[in-house]
Amino acid sequence: MHSAKNAAAMLTRTASHTARTVLSKFYSSVAQTPRYVPRRAVMYVPGSDQRKIDKVAAVAADCVVLDCEDGVALNQKEAARNTIRATLEKKRSLFAGKDCSVRVNAVSSDLWKDDLASVLASQHLPTTLHLPKVDSTRDIDMFASEVVRLLEGRHLEEPLRVFLFCESGRSLLRLAELCEHGLGLPPPLLLDGFVFGSDDYCADIGMTRSSLARELLYARQKFVSVVRSFRLQAIDLVYIDYKNLAGLERQSVEGAEFGFTGKQVIHPCQVDIVQRAFSPSPKRVQWARGLLEAYEKHQTQGAGAFTYQGSMIDMPLVLQARNVIATSAAQSSSTHTDGDLRAPSYSSPLA
Repeated sequence: MHSAKNAAAMLTRTASHTARTVLSKFYSSVAQTPRYVPRRAVMYVPGSDQRKIDKVAAVAADCVVLDCEDGVALNQKEAARNTIRATLEKKRSLFAGKDCSVRVNAVSSDLWKDDLASVLASQHLPTTLHLPKVDSTRDIDMFASEVVRLLEGRHLEEPLRVFLFCESGRSLLRLAELCEHGLGLPPPLLLDGFVFGSDDYCADIGMTRSSLARELLYARQKFVSVVRSFRLQAIDLVYIDYKNLAGLERQSVEGAEFGFTGKQVIHPCQVDIVQRAFSPSPKRVQWARGLLEAYEKHQTQGAGAFTYQGSMIDMPLVLQARNVIATSAAQSSSTHTDGDLRAPSYSSPLA
């Protein structure tokens, strides 16, 4: 067990070091470590609906996803591409401080290449590209190859970030392989994380969706365990009963406790609740700072385990406290760099 654990940790460190080395050579005009981009609330807006795009620009979601996929009718795909491209030209004024993303159609469709051609012709590129329905490493390779081809000759100030979607039983079974493969994306692409597409997952395996989502407990926990072990961001399922804010809060807190770094949202009323759930509270930050101060004091005295606020403290709790501080810092500054390309985690160098 220990050897497997050590091998996994070594794999993550090696992949992250390789990514840093490649990116630092490719982006000569920026800091060697790309900034960490928090995505607590990931909000979708149909790319064909200009009115909704204008409205969501005023919403305080960390991440706004202009959608070419499920949120757009088949006969509106071209209109969505045109609207998204026009929106990207104004993204610095419309979406300042946000991750302005675009979700293209899956590579299994005949739409994705036209999506990419339109989006990547924009003078101002999205911060992140979202690729749905990723079932194999071949899907990743086809997508990456097309992006690199379309961006040939362009110099980017930052990497073009990528989120991949796990939306089928097959994808969940192959998730570790997909994470490892995604960490090897060619420049200018950088894998930031995975999204769990629960509705497509349920449809794929014949699962009946319920409001409490108990049927998804195994899938969610497997998903977040695998994705976070590679220090990637893990985005939780949509809470579809958007008017039930108490239920949303319960599921959001649960997701944060599981280890998810953010959650998909479909309505502005969900944003504040979700972002609060995925942020360390002031009380939690105060606890972490106090614990770390006590830890440093006991270290200088040569002590090992010690008592803090009535609890026995050892290294795992110290690591958790460091993670709380790192997460709080990352979420409070859009220019934060955490010494690593990946999301803060208990096993990261931050911890």
